[in-house]
Amino acid sequence: MDFISSDTNIWFDFYSILRLDIPFRLPFRYIIYKEALREEVVSPPDLLSRLVSLGLEGVEITEEEFFYAEDLAENYVKLSGYDRIALAIAKVRKICLLTGDAALRKAAIKEGVEVFGTIRVLDMLHESGKINNDDYLYCLENLKKHPERRLPQEELERRIIATQRELKK
Repeated sequence: MDFISSDTNIWFDFYSILRLDIPFRLPFRYIIYKEALREEVVSPPDLLSRLVSLGLEGVEITEEEFFYAEDLAENYVKLSGYDRIALAIAKVRKICLLTGDAALRKAAIKEGVEVFGTIRVLDMLHESGKINNDDYLYCLENLKKHPERRLPQEELERRIIATQRELKK
């Protein structure tokens, strides 16, 4: 089972469409710096306990990760401390980074870290048969209804159209 270093914003995407549990159907262990989990996932009140019960693991960072995160501050001023730590965990542990944050995604790519977000998680769930066409379409359409989640609308629309065509066959 692969580990994935997670940013917090992804979980708000899935919470907003009432599908918080579905990423946990994939064969990954999602980890996040325990301080970020405790300090950034404060609302809604039940979100933190639900994520932990589903399997999101809060982890401590190593000394190497701490210093790497500090070094990242020089080159990536738009990243928060917790963003830098999520990236440092992914880089040092040689695992993927899960985030929807544009600045963090760009930094991860520059640092040679594989990165994906909410839409890729949905694609993997769909491609692996963990969710069917109806569930996939539900997720895409409902994410599109939440522009505050800042997902690429054109990517959502492209997948919606393709899935609707598939359902009509």
